Amino acid sequence: MKTDKKVLIAALTMSSALIGTHATLAGDAVIVQPSQPSVVVQPGQPSVTVQPSQPTVTVQPSSPSVTVQPAPPSTVVVPSPSASVSSAPATLQAEDIKAQEVRAQTIYANRIESPSVQGTIHQSDTVKVDKTKGDINSPSVVANVIYADTIKARSVVAEHIYVRELKKN
Repeated sequence: MKTDKKVLIAALTMSSALIGTHATLAGDAVIVQPSQPSVVVQPGQPSVTVQPSQPTVTVQPSSPSVTVQPAPPSTVVVPSPSASVSSAPATLQAEDIKAQEVRAQTIYANRIESPSVQGTIHQSDTVKVDKTKGDINSPSVVANVIYADTIKARSVVAEHIYVRELKKN
């Protein structure tokens, strides 16, 4: 009987190996358990990796590309009080000037009344204004050179201001 069991176990082991199961002897009984499925890789065949599919993107060549180069950065120039204004008259003469702003490269005046005076101030003697054209009352007075007896303005700006009396109010 022992020989029959050995033959039976040998036959079961062989057949279970062929069909992918595992056989063991437990007492007088033979237990057959299925094993994990095996993967057979043949030598010399390329390996294949399967990944989840992704959407396909096709890039078609287009017409020749155009490169746009930006222009050089622009520069903003803020004129200083010394900058002359081309549309301003070369010389302006007046008895009295009343304005919000008086701007020139050089101002000659006997009296200036303004809370804001910008420029190099030179103390001078009396300024003689010849050929006066009367009074000027304007929001803005601009010239290269201004001759005036009195200037009343919120702002007076010039590179050089020659004045006998300056009153900041």
